Amino acid sequence: MSLFLTTEATPAGERLARWREIVGRAVVPMRVTPHAPDGGGAGGDGPLSGRIVADRLGPLRLSTIEADAHRLIRTRSDVARSPRPFVAAHVQTSGRAELRQDGRTATVEAGGLLVHDTARPYTLDFPEPFACRIVLLPRHALDLPDDDLRRVTGTAVGTDAGVGAILMPFLATLVASAPSCPPAIADRLAAGALDLFGTLVAERARPVDGARDDLVRRIRDHIDRHLADPELSPETVAAAHHISVRYLHRLFEKENITVGRLIQRRRLARCARELLRGGAAGPGVAAVAHRWGFVSSAHFSRSFRGVYGHSPREWRALKSAAVSGAADEVAALEPIGH
Repeated sequence: MSLFLTTEATPAGERLARWREIVGRAVVPMRVTPHAPDGGGAGGDGPLSGRIVADRLGPLRLSTIEADAHRLIRTRSDVARSPRPFVAAHVQTSGRAELRQDGRTATVEAGGLLVHDTARPYTLDFPEPFACRIVLLPRHALDLPDDDLRRVTGTAVGTDAGVGAILMPFLATLVASAPSCPPAIADRLAAGALDLFGTLVAERARPVDGARDDLVRRIRDHIDRHLADPELSPETVAAAHHISVRYLHRLFEKENITVGRLIQRRRLARCARELLRGGAAGPGVAAVAHRWGFVSSAHFSRSFRGVYGHSPREWRALKSAAVSGAADEVAALEPIGH
């Protein structure tokens, strides 16, 4: 159910305090400074009129705001009073807005999209009466590194092309339709908004091809160095390179193999080499599997047969007088997808 908050019935002398309370309740705590009625900028002390319609959509908090000209300032003390972090996607529907955060300044008019992080101080300046829609996305629900997110906060997102052209109308429609959404649909729409926003950040954070190729090489080297670790996974690889799992998968879209499959294939290749070179006197199949990060011998045997067409024992049997000269050559072959 929508929550309707307004200064309409508040005496003129109390409206500023009432608006500060409304903003803190519907969005996040902030200081409010009205603009002088003569257009001389913030610092006026006259009455301030405004209203907010607030909704929730799954984990998202949505607000439609209409108000007189004023400035909102989110200070460090405000952040400390409401430590739960959100990333705000701000769609300006009328009037102008100027955002300052992280040393950057961005100005938009109607149809513009701004992004700011409530976990750090920022200022939103509205020099004239305005309307906007704000979607607060919980920070914990976004699988995004801080460095990537900071490339977007404090900026105006282009809405003529790319992901911004999809995200802006989607968010505007999301806010407008939230009151009529049943819970099951609301959760799906919220998940879609989080994923689409993550795609926007990935688009902004995508390195140029040279940097991308270098990062992929470093990730491949990291995987090869840690194959013996049974904990090696896309999650640990992403953490080691300070990137999100989502972005790691995006990096490998052009590699024609998933990171999880790459780890498995590289482990199988090491096992294949060791089985051929060890011969009958070498370590057992289970020992080889465990040495290269496989926890389950049964899973290892199934995976090995699926890639090499032989069980591990059959593969080892290839080390015979008839094939001994070719053993090293065969063992050097990498499974498909390297």
